[in-house]
Order: sequence, then structure tokens, then C-alpha cells
Amino acid sequence: MELSQKALNALQELGLTDYEVKAYVSLLSYGSQTASEVSRQSGVPYSKVYDVLGRLESKGWVESDHSRPSKYYPKPPNVALEAFKAQRERQYSSYEQLVQEELMPIYEKRDIKERPEVWIVKGEVNIFGKLRETIGSTRQELMVALPGELRSFSSGALGMVKPLLQRGVSVSVLLSDQSTAVQIKAALPQVEVRLKDGMFGGGIVCDAKQVVLLLGRGGEGSPQMAIWADHPGLAMFAKSYFESLWSSSRVLT
Repeated sequence: MELSQKALNALQELGLTDYEVKAYVSLLSYGSQTASEVSRQSGVPYSKVYDVLGRLESKGWVESDHSRPSKYYPKPPNVALEAFKAQRERQYSSYEQLVQEELMPIYEKRDIKERPEVWIVKGEVNIFGKLRETIGSTRQELMVALPGELRSFSSGALGMVKPLLQRGVSVSVLLSDQSTAVQIKAALPQVEVRLKDGMFGGGIVCDAKQVVLLLGRGGEGSPQMAIWADHPGLAMFAKSYFESLWSSSRVLT
């Protein structure tokens, strides 16, 4: 079976070598095989095929029995991809925590600031990038407010808080949509979630030092817009506004 160049590129981006792709496709095409059969069907040199199959097994794409000679079985692509995704997420979480703990203190101790105190951020991709950066730098407290019209940001932004919860960061979330609030509370029970109607705009406040204000769209056809700032006055104002909304919010039942 010949793969398209796009599929081949995708598998290589997922970490498979040319030989690993050939061996896996051979197993998908012909079913369970011994190493010598894989070598013959795929064109992978026999001197390398055991190493190739061993790496595929360690990466979760194939499995083997303990017969003599061993037979190798391909895992369904969707199962292999889910296992790969879970493995990468675990790796990313551990790397993220390590980098945050060791590099952020160095960054925060710089005497000279290399960025302005206020940025205008346009477009969902750029806004999510700024949210990830800002949320990831939180050390003690994260406040999140999302009215109904900004619910598209809820799953992405709140998916970023899991590493914070592992570090013991306090996370408070204010929403106007009850169904979204229920889903978030079920997925992240450590997060304190409340409901508030009539919120104007939304955003996040991190450690009362940084703020991302989500402004929505400027008009029909306009991109999503946000303001990021580490201005102390603006951050404290945003924190006070959030606390005011929180004090008059409803507890999720």
C-alpha cells in the first residue's frame, strides 16, 4: 500500500522514521507477521527490522506476542494515535512544569523589561497564545471571567489550568452560561466555579500582576481582540472588578 506524501509527512511529524512507517504499513496491509516477513514485505533491511519493530512497540504502534519467532500485530491507527497523544501530553506537562519552575524566576528577575506594558492582541490564535503564556506564568491565583458570548474561549483557556492545579494554584472561574459551568466543574472539580449574569466583557487576572481582557469582535468581519497588560494599576483594577462580580455571583448547584 502506497501512502500519500501528506500522510507520510504526518507520520514523520508524529515521530516515525521511514523504516518505521514502512513496517507499520506492512503490518496494516498484511496482518500479523514475523520480523522476517515484515522485512520481506516492507523492504526494511533484515539487519534493522528488529530495532525498527522494537521502537514501534515502545511508541505504541504495534504489539508482539512471546512465541518463537515472535509475531507482531499492528494497533489500529486511532488507538495508536490516542496512546501517542496521551504520552505527549504527559511529557508536555512534565516539561512545562520544569521550565516554569526553573526559567520563569530568571525571566522575572530581569532588571530591564523587554516588552511594553500594554499589548493589543488580534485573532483567536494569537489570543490563545497570549492566554497560554500568561496562565502558565501564574504562581498563586488565577481569576477567569467569561460571559456567554465568549464561551468559545472557555474550553481552550481552562484546558491550560490543569498544570496550575497540580502546582496548588488557586483558580476561580466566573461564567454566565450554566451548562458550560457544569461541564467545567465536572472536568476540573478543584476549580471554584460560580455564575454571574450581565457580565461586560471577560478575561483573566494572574497573581494581580497580569491581565488579559477579552473584548470580542470590533464589528462584523473583524477579528477577535484582546488587551494584555502587566501594568500594576490595570491589573489591580481588573482584580477588584472580578472580586466585585464574584461577591454578587451565584454558587453553582
